[in-house]
Amino acid sequence: MGINTESDISANLQIGPTDQDMVRIFVEANGVEIPMDFEPDEAIEIAEEIRAAAERILGGKPGKSKKG
Repeated sequence: MGINTESDISANLQIGPTDQDMVRIFVEANGVEIPMDFEPDEAIEIAEEIRAAAERILGGKPGKSKKG
């Protein structure tokens, strides 16, 4: 499965700080739980990558949809 492969699997996603001063991304799907812990600087980098991907979809203009 690649980044462009559609899936019918639904998952729950939780993001938050841990008591160990890490940022946890917690994914649960079909009874499988995946906790992923990141240093704060890594979490910021991930957030920037997510934002950049969303802005590419929106045509680089935050708040404007490419579809409409």
